[in-house]
Amino acid sequence: MLLCTCSLGFPSEARAQCTARDGLQNQLRLKKTASPIMPQVLVRSAVDIPVWKKITVGRFSDSFALRNALYAVGCGVGGSAGEILARPAFTLSATKADLELFTVSAAELGFQTETASLGQIYARAQQLGFGLAAAEIAPHLRLQYLDQPIGEFLIIGMEPINTWEGEPVILTVANGGAGLILIGQDGRADAEISVASRFVFLRPYKDVPAEAALVHP
Repeated sequence: MLLCTCSLGFPSEARAQCTARDGLQNQLRLKKTASPIMPQVLVRSAVDIPVWKKITVGRFSDSFALRNALYAVGCGVGGSAGEILARPAFTLSATKADLELFTVSAAELGFQTETASLGQIYARAQQLGFGLAAAEIAPHLRLQYLDQPIGEFLIIGMEPINTWEGEPVILTVANGGAGLILIGQDGRADAEISVASRFVFLRPYKDVPAEAALVHP
């Protein structure tokens, strides 16, 4: 899945933004290298986490226009991710809005085992004041994060959307080394996720307790 960048014959000039070579050039142009390995710092409240990235939504009239924009810059779309973008449950904002995104690992949320279930991770994140993101955050972030470091996989903290066969899927913005891509993954509440995995959340609350009660799942 990660090796397919879905070449659809768009002009090479328009596509030269999501390929592996151009992703690296984007990083060098912005003097950005692969994310360093940082020590895990326990998050006690969402208000303690700085804004990671701001993106704009409400730029497309429908999912077809959004999908075409992804293809136009050469961003890959995995099979299950493509299904999600085509499902009726996938909706887009009608007006433009700037959103602040936050990224945190499951380990930073307090999980001390090798894996944790998706449901547990979501519950802990919301307890600390993070909010789940709308599904449209994933493709918008993909389009607006063209300098993503190689090897980074960001799971969008979102409610899953079912494929045509009824499988719940959540979306991941990734750079596996073969180019920038949007992929889907198991969105079941009991799906086991490595605690090293990083999630993207919103922070909807202005008033969050300075320190939420610390519970180690």
